[in-house]
Amino acid sequence: MARNSSNSAAVPEAKSALDRFKFEVANELGVPLTDGYNGNLTSKQNGSVGGYMVKKMIEAQERQMTGGQY
Repeated sequence: MARNSSNSAAVPEAKSALDRFKFEVANELGVPLTDGYNGNLTSKQNGSVGGYMVKKMIEAQERQMTGGQY
């Protein structure tokens, strides 16, 4: 089984949805994420986007598992 790099989606069709989600989260957090190079952002800014994405995905999964009663 081929291994995915850490920067690729497990389901390639989901890449555009994940990108939209990333920009939505960055906007919510006030992180000035742009399409392309973002070397001007701090590790804290980038990490906050990724961390909040994971938090929101876990919350959505918990809601789904509990039938929306979360």
